Amino acid sequence: MNRTSRRSQDLHLLLSLKQKPIVNGQNEPTQCETSEIRVDGPRGNALQYEMMQVVEPGPVLRDMAFSKDHEQLYIMSERQLTRVPVESCGQYQSCSECLGSGDPHCGWCVLHNTCTRKERCERSREPRRFASEMKQCVRLTVHPSNISVSQYNVLLVLETYNVPELSAGVNCTFEDLSEMDGLVVGNQIQCYSPAAKEVPRIITENGDHHVVQLQLKSKETGMTFASTSFVFYNCSVHNSCLSCVESPYQCHWCKYRHVCTHDPKSCSFQEGRVKLPEDCPQLLRVDKILVPVEVIKPITLKAKNLPQPQSGQRGYECILSIQGTEQRVPALRFNSSSVQCQNTSYSYEGMEINNLPVELTVVWNGHFNIDNPAQNKVHLYKCGAMRESCGLCLKADLDFQCGWCQVQGQCTLRQHCPMHESQWLELTGTNSRCTHPRITEIIPVTGPREGGTKVTIRGENLGLEFRDIASHVKVAGVECSPLVDGYIPAEQIVCEMGEAKPSQHAGFVEICVAVCRPEFTARSSQLYYFMTLTLSDLKPRRGPMSGGTQVTITGTNLNAGSNVVVMFGKQPCLFHRRSPSYIVCNTTSSDEVLEMKVMVQVDKASIHQDLFFQYMEDPTIVRIEPEWSIVSGNTPIAVWGTHLDLIQNPQIRAKHGGKEHINLCEVLNATEMTCQAPALALGPDHQSDLTERPEEFGFILDNVQSLLILNKTNFTYYPNPVFEAFGPSGILELKPGTPIILKGKNLIPPVAGGNVKLNYTVLVGEKPCTVTVSDVQLLCESPNLIGRHKVMARVGGMEYSPGMVYVAPDSPLSLPAIVSIAVAGGLLVIFIVAVLIAYKRKSRESDLTLKRLQMQMDNLESRVALECKEAFAELQTDIHELTSDLDGAGIPFLDYRTYTMRVLFPGIEDHPVLRDLEVPGYRQERVEKGLKLFAQLINNKVFLLSFIRTLESQRSFSMRDRGNVASLIMTVLQSKLEYATDVLKQLLADLIDKNLESKNHPKLLLRRTESVAEKMLTNWFTFLLYKFLKECAGEPLFSLFCAIKQQMEKGPIDAITGEARYSLSEDKLIRQQIDYKTLVLSCVNPDNANSPEVPVKILNCDTITQVKEKILDAIFKNVPCSHRPKAADMDLEWRQGSGARMILQDEDITTKIENDWKRLNTLAHYQVPDGSVVALVSKQVTAYNAVNNSTVSRTSASKYENMIRYTGSPDSLRSRTPMITPDLESGVKMWHLVKNHEHGDQKEGDRGSKMVSEIYLTRLLATKGTLQKFVDDLFETIFSTAHRGSALPLAIKYMFDFLDEQADKHGIHDPHVRHTWKSNCLPLRFWVNMIKNPQFVFDIHKNSITDACLSVVAQTFMDSCSTSEHRLGKDSPSNKLLYAKDIPSYKNWVERYYADIGKMPAISDQDMNAYLAEQSRMHMNEFNAMSALSEIFSYVGKYSEEILGPLDHDDQCGKQKLAYKLEQVITLMSLDS
Repeated sequence: MNRTSRRSQDLHLLLSLKQKPIVNGQNEPTQCETSEIRVDGPRGNALQYEMMQVVEPGPVLRDMAFSKDHEQLYIMSERQLTRVPVESCGQYQSCSECLGSGDPHCGWCVLHNTCTRKERCERSREPRRFASEMKQCVRLTVHPSNISVSQYNVLLVLETYNVPELSAGVNCTFEDLSEMDGLVVGNQIQCYSPAAKEVPRIITENGDHHVVQLQLKSKETGMTFASTSFVFYNCSVHNSCLSCVESPYQCHWCKYRHVCTHDPKSCSFQEGRVKLPEDCPQLLRVDKILVPVEVIKPITLKAKNLPQPQSGQRGYECILSIQGTEQRVPALRFNSSSVQCQNTSYSYEGMEINNLPVELTVVWNGHFNIDNPAQNKVHLYKCGAMRESCGLCLKADLDFQCGWCQVQGQCTLRQHCPMHESQWLELTGTNSRCTHPRITEIIPVTGPREGGTKVTIRGENLGLEFRDIASHVKVAGVECSPLVDGYIPAEQIVCEMGEAKPSQHAGFVEICVAVCRPEFTARSSQLYYFMTLTLSDLKPRRGPMSGGTQVTITGTNLNAGSNVVVMFGKQPCLFHRRSPSYIVCNTTSSDEVLEMKVMVQVDKASIHQDLFFQYMEDPTIVRIEPEWSIVSGNTPIAVWGTHLDLIQNPQIRAKHGGKEHINLCEVLNATEMTCQAPALALGPDHQSDLTERPEEFGFILDNVQSLLILNKTNFTYYPNPVFEAFGPSGILELKPGTPIILKGKNLIPPVAGGNVKLNYTVLVGEKPCTVTVSDVQLLCESPNLIGRHKVMARVGGMEYSPGMVYVAPDSPLSLPAIVSIAVAGGLLVIFIVAVLIAYKRKSRESDLTLKRLQMQMDNLESRVALECKEAFAELQTDIHELTSDLDGAGIPFLDYRTYTMRVLFPGIEDHPVLRDLEVPGYRQERVEKGLKLFAQLINNKVFLLSFIRTLESQRSFSMRDRGNVASLIMTVLQSKLEYATDVLKQLLADLIDKNLESKNHPKLLLRRTESVAEKMLTNWFTFLLYKFLKECAGEPLFSLFCAIKQQMEKGPIDAITGEARYSLSEDKLIRQQIDYKTLVLSCVNPDNANSPEVPVKILNCDTITQVKEKILDAIFKNVPCSHRPKAADMDLEWRQGSGARMILQDEDITTKIENDWKRLNTLAHYQVPDGSVVALVSKQVTAYNAVNNSTVSRTSASKYENMIRYTGSPDSLRSRTPMITPDLESGVKMWHLVKNHEHGDQKEGDRGSKMVSEIYLTRLLATKGTLQKFVDDLFETIFSTAHRGSALPLAIKYMFDFLDEQADKHGIHDPHVRHTWKSNCLPLRFWVNMIKNPQFVFDIHKNSITDACLSVVAQTFMDSCSTSEHRLGKDSPSNKLLYAKDIPSYKNWVERYYADIGKMPAISDQDMNAYLAEQSRMHMNEFNAMSALSEIFSYVGKYSEEILGPLDHDDQCGKQKLAYKLEQVITLMSLDS
């Protein structure tokens, strides 16, 4: 039959439905499986070759159809249509699997090495390219099939069978070792073995060979199409002659060189070449070598082929390994077949071993072992060990030559006993009988009078042969016949009791050894008693015919005697255990239902009593309900049957996958019992939602076999319920009385034809709650609890906690509150009555009041609408204005040195590292020498790491010190960034180890600057990202800063509080309506009075200082801040039309004072009109304002200028809101636009006239919308791997890869932890610093309102890098709400950025070091290294003893004499040196 014909495609698929048997009249189909069947099977039979599941649940409908191309079959169930491929050849991985599957559509496409249909195999019609029968599979043999690892480029010939034409060529591949071209010659392919550097290393632990797959790869398809095993062997791993020559490879042994080699040429006949095992030097098997301890004795050994040591070689030695200690003894080679270990004594510890086998090795020339194939051992022995009595001594092996020395009372060698013949006992001598036998124990001590009891007597010296005691044993005066089987010479006698007379009741045990002389007689200290045994009762009195019932027979003295037999009629009851008052036995099966008489026999005593046991019909199972459970079991099952009350320990069982689970049942009566369903034995990771059927299901009812497997039930297991956790936090917050909802799936088993439910128990804390169940959720009426409680859901054999529930308490009313409410209620009733009486009088007044309130509400509404309208209009216009204003402005970047100093040492303008080292002349030479030596130590990694770790362990070493040391070290290592990077990686690795060891959450790593490593990381990025800042990220950052500054200054800014109309920060928002107008002033250029006047936009509510600063910004637009004149050094001159000139100031004699509040002067105060001409002139004292300058300027004004103008270090820029400090002399408080409400001077009427202050929060949105483009630009630039033609800085990729390596090393695979590490490393440590402090990068001045807005942007930046979800509500901070909708998209940018970096090729250490060296070279002389070293050395001076301690104790430091070198530095640097 043609395999690819349409007919075979149509015929080969038949569908057989697997259905459940009929149970209780119901036919319940399961998920359907398809059987694929060939109808052209062997001998004309059908052959099933594959089974696959196609639809679920329910049966397959009979209507099926092929697709047009006959490659798919459409199959339907009642609810599902499925398309099934006619074949799935791709699942078979080898030619034998493919053709052995029996699938008529599949064949092996040889050069593509895949199982497929013939039409899909390229050029399949050409010979041997497509195999359709097993005999057509490719086979391969190679000659030679093995070579030595020391053979290289050996020609290998591969014989191929069933290989197609290889005109395109073929490659030979030795796994991942090497690949080379193969030469095709007929049906042979010639290849060469790998070259020297590619041969695998074979080490002793892995044996003497390494198997690799020699593969043929087609150049046409690039696929491996044939392979065979090839062996590389290594003779040199063998270190003994026998293992060498018995190797299956061509190995030879050089006897005199003691080496194994594959090359016989390298081992000549003169060197003792050995090829056969019988020619190897070896020790021959000998009988036991016995050596007593502490006795000097030689050991002679037989051998063959022992080599004669050559000139220069050492002689023979014996090595004995005694209890882990080697003892070497000189040995003498008599000839090639004999060697003797010289006279020596040996010993071992302890008396617990009397015979110690010891490993024996014979070596020559120091370490050349002689093979010991027979594993000969030397047996060291001590006669006295574990042979404390004469009998045990004489029992010893005759070869030991031990005897009993009566003088010493111990077992010893004859030469160690004083020579009195009568005092020496030995087994072979005339004097060989031990005296003074002793009985230590008899078992049992009671027995029946009728005899037959086997009594065991233990003791010492109880004869050495059975005949010594055969007729000399009496127990309580009755003869006891010794038994040969139980006799242990010298130690134990077992004898059988005879019958006792009625007069005999108790007595001792007496024995004679051989003769009954006093010295050979023994008597026990214990008494033996004769007992009468009785029976009284039997429980239970009936059981099943199959047996297995555990019966307890009660009576007296039932522990007497040695052997118990219990019979129920003719049926034995198997003895289990007994005590004086009962015997327990297990019934065996009976063939008939019968009442049997109970008979108990103890030894020869038969005990009769009228006790009977009734065998009953075996129990049967009639019905079980329900016939299902869940995978974890433990759901209740009711069982009905007969005779169930006969069973003592009923159990229910289920077997699945070869594993059995059992659970307990409880019998209720003869026809009814309840069971807990057994669990199903599935793996812990089993997550299937399919139903399961056990292979076996039944009951263990004592010994009833017929119910072990219950054939008439079809017990089904449904998937376990699955619950969802209470969100990521695991905490559910509720109000009292609110129901708890547990979501999940499979909560109601899908049992056909019935409303079935599982019995759920839900505990909140310790209290259960009422549960309502649906398929996907449990509704739990929460008990009356408040506070935090664990929720636990239990069902069947599983329990799960979705988390904690937190019930927020309602505010409980105290007793005084209740009384107060009651009183208030009473007063309210009286008041209502009074109101009703006065209603008519007041109705007119009420109408008037209502109208007045209505008017106020209308007014408020119109103002709110106006405010919203204004905000919207501003948003539309401001964006366009900003983008057009910012175009073309130059960016005032700081130079590299200033930039790094501001980041490394914030707030310090003139740091010592920028200056030459200042030391007195007389100390200069010594100090410079000391610092050079100290520089060598700093450049020693061992010292530097020890130095940093020691400093960090000191309590007085503050956070400020850590940052300072990190910055100083980086300035010193600026010229050696490769070394700095190596140290940084080591410190970070240590920090990660420490973080994980202290059980901190891994996400906290690098979160805060608490270590030198973290500050060093910030500084490292500072050095390496300067170029990226200048070329790429600086532009959007500067644009954002300018946009914020410009947008803030478009509206009023309070000069005192720093609040502004336009803000991103709620704290810095003016929440009042400020009336203002925009003026355009013409300003005379102070540098060139003849140049055109500069138009400047000013607000009439600006203070004079604010006006001066805006004028300076306009005139010196492209001049860096540090090169501009200061506003405080200039006066503002208003030039009026008549030629009059007036100096304007923040405070002068015209300043208004009202109720201790002094308001700063503004342009509106001076009534300066639009279009006025002003000029900035140097500060001067004129007649006009002499009073002003002499008083106000020196006090309040100067204080005010300090307050609003930050002239200090960059650190001082962090202060946000200037304090409103009253003038101490006059008590007057300053204000500008809004009075600080803390002073409480505002009247109630003033507040009442204002709108609800929250309405002004819409301005935050307007400001945010205006600045959105600039924030997006900055974030996009930072989170792009290639932007504006600039590639990602190498430092970022290198550090991220390092963090990933550390995570892999510590087994941290949580992507959130890895993400957080990267966010804490770069965005938190570097970018947030730059965004909040642009003055670190640019020569600019940053005021408090700009700082507040940048802080909001920086916070949004950090939120974007976080992986945790922030749940927002109406109470969330405004800055979080402001960017709530943007943060998810920013987070996607960050994740994409991290993923893109991860996909980039890794940076080699060589490339990174070249980049670091280039960076070092570019900035070689930015800092004074000597000054920096001097600053670092100050910490050595402070903690010298603590630093020297670890250097003294560390081995590595000791080898390099680091402590000594540091002491030299301290000496050179000391003042008194």
